[in-house]
Amino acid sequence: MARRVHQPLENQEFDFILGMTEGPVLAYFIGTWPKALESCRAMDALVAEAAEDYGTRLTAVRTDMTRCPEPTRRFAVTGAPTVVLVKDGEAVASQAGAMSRAELRAFLDAHL
Repeated sequence: MARRVHQPLENQEFDFILGMTEGPVLAYFIGTWPKALESCRAMDALVAEAAEDYGTRLTAVRTDMTRCPEPTRRFAVTGAPTVVLVKDGEAVASQAGAMSRAELRAFLDAHL
């Protein structure tokens, strides 16, 4: 894919990506526990596709809730998958649960 989905390994990397990115960031929170894995894997392709399709209008950050607990708390994420649209370091919209391609696009179009 032409557009990369960033995958921070720790809290500081997440903050660095947010600080260095101009424009909105789609923070996509995943869980690695068994009940979350299937729906998170299904969302992986949709988030990557959205990052490519929206080009410079959007940066995507795939965030493991276990590895990056600070952003998980900061954005009040309680389940996986969850998407949070961040502008200027602040959450402007979020949605928990698996989404279809159309639902993800509607979410982004409504808040970008």
